[in-house]
Amino acid sequence: MAKPVSRVTLFKIPNVEDQQKLAGLYRDMPTKAVKDGKPYICSVRAGPTKADTRNQGYTFAAISVFNSVEDMVYYDNECAAHQELKGFAKSVNQGAMMVYFEDAL
Repeated sequence: MAKPVSRVTLFKIPNVEDQQKLAGLYRDMPTKAVKDGKPYICSVRAGPTKADTRNQGYTFAAISVFNSVEDMVYYDNECAAHQELKGFAKSVNQGAMMVYFEDAL
């Protein structure tokens, strides 16, 4: 059986309204993102980061959990809902996004 995969994505989005729109797009992911006609994302939490010197300028974070690496790869390369989210995020993000993922222990 595949292990769940947790993925953290960090953004540098200074505009609060853009952060709110991105939060809404992430909020819809668990039901809007489908694979073989069914939702495939286990869970998503997303929102602004706490103002702190340790955040390295990242203002928004998203934690997505997938059932497998294969589902995460599908999300990256084929999911129409994620393509919409990525298009918006790229238009408002400043600099490079940071993505980190790992199999759950």
